Order: sequence, then C-alpha cells, then structure tokens
Amino acid sequence: MNAAVPAGPRRPGLRVASVPFGGPYVDAVLPADAVRVGPATTPSPWLDPDHLRASAAGVDVLHVHAGYEDMSARELDAWTAAVRRCGVPLVVTVHQLRAGRDGSRSRHRAHLRALLATAEVVLTLTPGAADEIADRFGRTAIVVAHPSLAAPTPGIGRETRLVGVHLGSLGPQAPEHAGLVRGALSGAVSGGGRLRVDVHPGVDLAAGFPELLALADAGDVELHRSAPISPAEWVRHLQELHVSVLPDLAGSHSSWIELCRDAGTRVVVPSGGHHAGQWSDVVVYGSDAATGLDPTSLSSAVVAALTRPAPARVDAAWRAEQREAVRAVHAQVYEQVAADRVPA
Repeated sequence: MNAAVPAGPRRPGLRVASVPFGGPYVDAVLPADAVRVGPATTPSPWLDPDHLRASAAGVDVLHVHAGYEDMSARELDAWTAAVRRCGVPLVVTVHQLRAGRDGSRSRHRAHLRALLATAEVVLTLTPGAADEIADRFGRTAIVVAHPSLAAPTPGIGRETRLVGVHLGSLGPQAPEHAGLVRGALSGAVSGGGRLRVDVHPGVDLAAGFPELLALADAGDVELHRSAPISPAEWVRHLQELHVSVLPDLAGSHSSWIELCRDAGTRVVVPSGGHHAGQWSDVVVYGSDAATGLDPTSLSSAVVAALTRPAPARVDAAWRAEQREAVRAVHAQVYEQVAADRVPA
C-alpha cells in the first residue's frame, strides 16, 4: 500500500460527507473517529450544487466514491465548479476507470476529468490503476488496499471442483451471457468439475436467457436462484465454491475478489481492468470492454483454477490490521486537506 501522506498530529472528529453516504466499502475505510455527515439518502444531496452551497460550512471534507454516474457531463462540471467556489476539500477514490455501457463511456471520461481536476487528493486501489490515472489525467493517486468486507462463516466448506458464475440480474456488466456460461461450462467439464449458475430470483430466464434454462433442463448446469445482500452473505455463498468466475467486462476493481479472498475461493478474473493487481493469487481470462469475451481463454482459465490447490483463507488478524492501515491513510488524507482548506 503506497500511502504517501505525511503523518502528523491527528485532529479527531473531522466531519466527512461521503458520496454515497454508506455501503460496505465506504463503511470499511471511514476512520472510526470521523463524524459522518448525512443525510443517508440516494441520490446523495451532496451532488446537488444548491445543497452543497447551503451546507458547505457543516463539513470538513467531501469524499466521492460513486453515485455521480447518471449525471450529465455538464451537470458534473457545474457541481465541481460549486465545490471550488465553496472551498470544500474534495477527495476522490477512483474505483472504476471505464464505464460498462457503450453509450456512457465518453460521459464517464468527462466525469473523471472534472473530478480529478478538482480533487485535492486522489485515491485508488491498485498500482496499475494509479499508473493509468497518471497517464490519462496527469494526477498522482495514492494507492490503498481494498479492505476485507466480511469474515467467513464457520463450518461452511467448499464443494470440490464446483465452479460458480453469479449473473445476478443479467445486467450490462456481463453482456455476453451465453458465451460466458459456455466457456465456464467447458472449463468445468474439462477440469473434472461441474458448473453452478446463480441468477436473481426475479429474472425471467425464459425471456432473458432461454439457453441457460435449456442447459439446466438437460442437466448440464446447476441453476440456482439467489440474491445475497450483505458481504457476510456473499462470503458464505462463495465458501461453497472451489472456483468463482467474475463476469465483469468493464470494471477496474471488484469487491468480489476480496470476498473470494476471505472465503478462500479461487477466483477467475477478466483481463480488462486491474483486477489482478488486487490479489496476486487469481487466474486471468481474456475479456475486456474493447475486445469482448474470449470463451476459449475462459475455459482454459477455469481448468487451470480447478487444478490448483484452493487458496488458504487469509489470516483474519492480518486483514484487520490491513483495514486499520487503510483507515489510517484516509484519516491522514482528511487531516491534510482539512488543514489546507481556504474558507470560501
């Protein structure tokens, strides 16, 4: 973890407005002595220039993680202008460097340009992402590790050679569903295993993915309907698997990798983004937003994942220390930018 922030005397009780207000990652990185400023509503009112101007005096730091994706480029430009006029120190964590939908990619680039031009400090999760931020936007980003989000559930063991793909609601992050399932199925069978595909209970597969229903009816895949909500529920789900396939085509980082890490589940990740920089013990397959999915590469990656020993679950004490170190970096950043604040 590259935490190039000068250490110094701490000023506890800094008032932090996070966007979004909360969530597993936001909650994990927020320093224990920070005062979280609400309200806890979605979309965040802190992305409204009028609310920002009226409430700026009540916060010391504004930290944006996400939540701005549906704003137009002009709206976000107006918002960053309001941030500068109000003098509120802005911290930005770059989780995703590219948008998942073709129509929003140029808007996402414009969003990042505006945010990173305004931010006092930029954070990101991997060295590769920091290099890309420097190349594309001319900003130096502090690299902080992605913290653990949940501990494994005692007594839950993996099923040997069970490969899992969780497609959720069949959203745009995995547009090549059929190729993804075929590639994972080929790898599972070649590796002497079997494939379980999970989808959200509310999905109409007859309309959205009839091929998956046909594979399930033929006994080629195990079809499950599940929708875990909390990180602990997700880790419990992943503990049952030998291998989990991450289907995200456009993402830069993923909490899924960290959940697999804590569950002790081998994870197969797409080549696009910086997933391999989060955890060295992953298997990579060919898939990114520019070139699409390579099912043959996915099949080979699943075979490789099945033939390796399952990774050991990480040491809980070490993960707790890592989370505290991540919070300490955030505390130092908040202290630094609050001390440098120029009143509007």
